[in-house]
Amino acid sequence: MTVSMKLLKSLDWTISTIRFLKNHFLTIFGLGLVAAFGRAIQLKAFGPVSPLSNTLLELVVESARILIFLYTLGLTNVRKGVVRLVQFATNKQGREQGWRLAIQKMRTNWGSLLVNLVAFLGIAFLFNALITHIAYETCLYITLKSRQVISSQASEWAIILFFKNISVIPFTLVFNALFCLWLVNQLPRRMAYK
Repeated sequence: MTVSMKLLKSLDWTISTIRFLKNHFLTIFGLGLVAAFGRAIQLKAFGPVSPLSNTLLELVVESARILIFLYTLGLTNVRKGVVRLVQFATNKQGREQGWRLAIQKMRTNWGSLLVNLVAFLGIAFLFNALITHIAYETCLYITLKSRQVISSQASEWAIILFFKNISVIPFTLVFNALFCLWLVNQLPRRMAYK
């Protein structure tokens, strides 16, 4: 097996993450967009927000993120994702078996784990660098304020967290959910090798 094939095989969970995001882009982007607008509103992008509205918006933001995780954990079925999570929390025998399997997987595939984490860090770094560039090195913030698209009270963080909620945060949630499946050998092989 060539080095490039070995590397691709060891990157199965990162490749699965990218494919999952590509194949289910609209759902994940839509949920990320809900979280992004919620967070931007909380940060006064459209004017002052009452404490009650701020709390309700936090529920919306976190619910959208939880839905992304459960959607991925259930491989596009939120109910299945919830069932997997509940079974892990309530089924002692299944939980113990899952932990044994996860520990064994990490011991035998520590190199693959390391390669996937490095790939994740690289991708997350690129997302964050791009977002920082957009927020601080372009005229987007000034243009949005001058055209009164966002409130004069809004800081750059409204833009930064808006973009993070539609990019790096959903990527991280999908990556983590697929990591859970990878640990217990439930990551479908067809996702990584299409």
